[in-house]
Amino acid sequence: MINGQRDLLEGLDEVDWSELGHAYGRARDVPGQLAALCSQDEATREGALRSLFGNIFHQGTRYSASPYAVPFLARIALAGPREGRDGVLSLLTRLAIDWHDEYDLPGGIDIVAWRAAAAEFGLEEALAWYDERMAAEPDLEMRGVFWEIRAEWNAGRLMDSRASALLSYDAVRAGLPALLALLDDPDPVVRTRVAYLSAWFPEEAAAVLPRLLDRLGVEDCVTATATVLVAVGLLGDISLTSRLSAHLDATQPLIRWAAAALARIGSTQGATGLDPDLTRRVIGELAAAAADTPKPDVDYNEGDVPGYISRSLLSLTDHDRETVLRSVAHCLTLMPRHHTNWTATAALAAAFADPFHDGTPPFTELTEGQQRLLQALVKAGPWGEYGKKFEEGLNGRRLPDTRVTLREYVGLPDDGHDDTTRDIWS
Repeated sequence: MINGQRDLLEGLDEVDWSELGHAYGRARDVPGQLAALCSQDEATREGALRSLFGNIFHQGTRYSASPYAVPFLARIALAGPREGRDGVLSLLTRLAIDWHDEYDLPGGIDIVAWRAAAAEFGLEEALAWYDERMAAEPDLEMRGVFWEIRAEWNAGRLMDSRASALLSYDAVRAGLPALLALLDDPDPVVRTRVAYLSAWFPEEAAAVLPRLLDRLGVEDCVTATATVLVAVGLLGDISLTSRLSAHLDATQPLIRWAAAALARIGSTQGATGLDPDLTRRVIGELAAAAADTPKPDVDYNEGDVPGYISRSLLSLTDHDRETVLRSVAHCLTLMPRHHTNWTATAALAAAFADPFHDGTPPFTELTEGQQRLLQALVKAGPWGEYGKKFEEGLNGRRLPDTRVTLREYVGLPDDGHDDTTRDIWS
């Protein structure tokens, strides 16, 4: 092992990886994969990164080995091979927040609720739960399965998904102060990755925000600037309004969209939120971005900029309902199908706060915003089993609750796509 590797991996052999678990069992292979990330060979690094994504972050789940890998990953991100830092920073971000964790947008991470949820189901509760299952299970083979899982819990290799995710989150949080130095890295991709990572730690806002604001003063990369602006919007409060609003006049559409992260401040600060004129400006910029969506060069919402625009606009519905509904209707047709459920359900509630007690009115009696939304939902609604809550929302408002009947109600021609069993990922 060369001296540089030795420094990056100091303490690696002091971790008893055989007593830790990941998606495929014991974590004995993790130290070798971490060492391979330090290789000067690109193929070796990429193979190790794929393996780590698959075992310590498997489809969003974090395991007992995950937080132990974080300090080594942080060192590699800071001082490992330059060509591999982008991927390592992406893995660190995923170990901190899964795509499901970040979906409280545009509000950010509700860390108080997360910590409370993680505390609800600890080791004692888990062991008791498996004891009950074994006592009630008549099948010997199934009892053996329960016994093996209980043994893994008892050995500390398994835990509640919320708790295991939180341990990884806190491990990354511990390394964040050092990682913030990469905000000044010569590589704009690295700067962007670190800005995105920093956006999800509200408990570190006092330390993170000054670094992000300093970066805004010198950043010359559009994507990095946009990422920093949204991060400031996620972590900041009303005191930062002027710093963000100044970027609403930027020439680049992506930066104006990012500055509209003010929507989060305006929707969460109550009476101390944005003044009416600025709120109208923010809605206008978001509506403009909906009509001409900037190129999705940012990681937020998995790069789904129309989805993020919709979530931001819906937080400001009370200020200009019609503009919000028209813009959200347009965004729905541009979003990935597996992202439409939340937006469709929330937009439906915003457009039709109360059910029609006297029966469904003619379509022509609805407002323009309501009409456009329903027309968009025919095309982009989460129909079928995936959209059960959405369809129940239509039914509860006395609106047509199938794609066929809603299409007929809004007067759209049959497009031959009324099969609601299609894969939402297609």
